[in-house]
Amino acid sequence: MTDSQKSDETAVVANQDAVEANSLNGTEAAPATEQTPAVVADETPAATEAPAAEETPATEETPAPAAEEAPAAEAAPAAEEAPAAEAAPAAEEAKPADSRPAPSPAAFAARPKAPAAVVPAAPAVSAASLAEAAKWGRAEGDGHVFLTLDGEEIAVGQYPGVSPDEALGYFARKYDDVIAQIVLLEHRVESKAPATDMQKTVTHLREQLAERNMVGDIRSAEARLDTLSEQIAELEKSEKAAHEAVRANELAAREAIVAEAESIAGQDPAQIQWKTSSARMNELFETWKAAQKSGVRLGRSNEDALWKRFRSARTVFDRHRRAYFSQLDSNNSAAKVAKEALIAEAEALSSSTDWGYAAGEYRRLMDQWKATPRASRKDDDALWGRFRAAQDVFFSNRQAANDQIDQEYTANLAVKEQLVAEAQALLPINDLNATKKALQSIRDRWEDAGKVPRADMGRIEAGLRKVEDAVREAEEEKWRRSNPETKARTNSALSQLESAIAGLKEDLEKAEKAGDQRRIKAAREALEARQAWLDQIQRSASDLA
Repeated sequence: MTDSQKSDETAVVANQDAVEANSLNGTEAAPATEQTPAVVADETPAATEAPAAEETPATEETPAPAAEEAPAAEAAPAAEEAPAAEAAPAAEEAKPADSRPAPSPAAFAARPKAPAAVVPAAPAVSAASLAEAAKWGRAEGDGHVFLTLDGEEIAVGQYPGVSPDEALGYFARKYDDVIAQIVLLEHRVESKAPATDMQKTVTHLREQLAERNMVGDIRSAEARLDTLSEQIAELEKSEKAAHEAVRANELAAREAIVAEAESIAGQDPAQIQWKTSSARMNELFETWKAAQKSGVRLGRSNEDALWKRFRSARTVFDRHRRAYFSQLDSNNSAAKVAKEALIAEAEALSSSTDWGYAAGEYRRLMDQWKATPRASRKDDDALWGRFRAAQDVFFSNRQAANDQIDQEYTANLAVKEQLVAEAQALLPINDLNATKKALQSIRDRWEDAGKVPRADMGRIEAGLRKVEDAVREAEEEKWRRSNPETKARTNSALSQLESAIAGLKEDLEKAEKAGDQRRIKAAREALEARQAWLDQIQRSASDLA
């Protein structure tokens, strides 16, 4: 219970006691409008005004000065509410005395003496406020107060039992309360506070002014409310535009999330990078949830449509991923089976001493290994380690056997190096037959010497091969020179050239006798060319001989 309600209740109880005391004294109860201060006409008690003030938003509460005046304004309504509370008792006591049984002397003597009626004192009003209120209204001696509006006087209520200034001040304070709320609303509009419920506040204040239960510049207050209404409408438009812009940006952001998710889901499953794409899809989902939780609402239709697209993209991506990895597992299993078979063969060959055959088989197995699809990285690395280990066993055994053989062939190497030096001493070839005979002796001893270490085999073979190639070339040259067909072709060419040269000499003599310089020149050039050919052929024939 507030202080004002407590004071109202005290006033009602006091007035009831006073009425009952008067009735016991045989006096007739006076009307309520004369006994206690009452607001007549359309005056609204402060107790009924409190809910209206509470309907305004929390940010629109009356500022501190108005709040300080509220208790004073509520003191008088306590007295105003008294008649309403006393209406029934007063009416009952107004009946004629003979209509009720008279109290007994004992009851009358035992009843305590009623205290005098308590009338709350009106709060003090400043001279400046009274002067301003006097411009827009007036109060009569009986507490009736009038508002001057557009040249006409309107009765706003009555506050009896106080001076005219106090009655006028009471109704002026009601106007001040409305103005305080208008000022607060103007500040909110000026600071561009959220326009939520501002128009409702304007409507509520208009209704208070329309009740005409206050004294002040009503038209000025209504004009300020008109201006506020227009400003609030503009503020609502700007807020709506800003909200639509934010909503458009949020819609674009959601569209981008969905588009990227659809792009990821639309990739070829055989080429997609699943680890990267899965991480990105999860990031998009978290971004979507954050936007859904704290972002601007896009409307049910938009959000449902976008969510269906996003969910569909994630479902497709998930289905492709499961299918890909299922197929990958199947391929891995097949690759593991195939490579296990190759490993079994390699391990079986690892103990073979048939070095040539086993080495060829290992080359075949290696080609098949390369052609077999890869398993998972972990499995493939383990399988390769086993396959390589089997190869290493075989090649290590072969290398050990070769090293042992090389030690046995070291003595043979010294013999063959001596034979190579002896063969190279036959070059250059002066006597082909003697060289061939010496080379044959070297070859016989070469075969008897046996094998040499593998590392020196190429070098030794190349030294002997050089001498053999020289002997073979000498034999071919000798054959070219002694070839009968070649000799026959050479003799025929010599005969033809000699005959041609003889004819050219005759032509030259004839031309010289005739003095024909052109023929002389042509005959000499032809004779010189034929003579050069003859000299070359004669040299070749000499070599053949």
